[in-house]
Amino acid sequence: MQSSLSIEITHYLFVSGAMFVLGLAGVLLRKNIIVILMSVELMLNAVNLAFVTFGYYLQDVNGAIITLFVIAIAAAEAAVGLALVVMIYKNYKETNIRFFEHLKG
Repeated sequence: MQSSLSIEITHYLFVSGAMFVLGLAGVLLRKNIIVILMSVELMLNAVNLAFVTFGYYLQDVNGAIITLFVIAIAAAEAAVGLALVVMIYKNYKETNIRFFEHLKG
């Protein structure tokens, strides 16, 4: 029995757009750096979903290849961001974004 529901490209792009907007709201409205980093990761995953969707519907591999590069960049961003958060917490005992104003260098 075949389902009458079909998932079109607009459904995937709507989910991707909603994820991106939620991530953007988290970046703009929150002051905790860990929540901001998670919001940036959510935005990157939204872009990955859009790339994979376009790649699938266009029958092209480039969307998946670009997604692999974005995942690698996201991993590096997470490592550097978490290292900064650990150092900020070690020095100030708080993970508020305003402590990045005290960084020198």
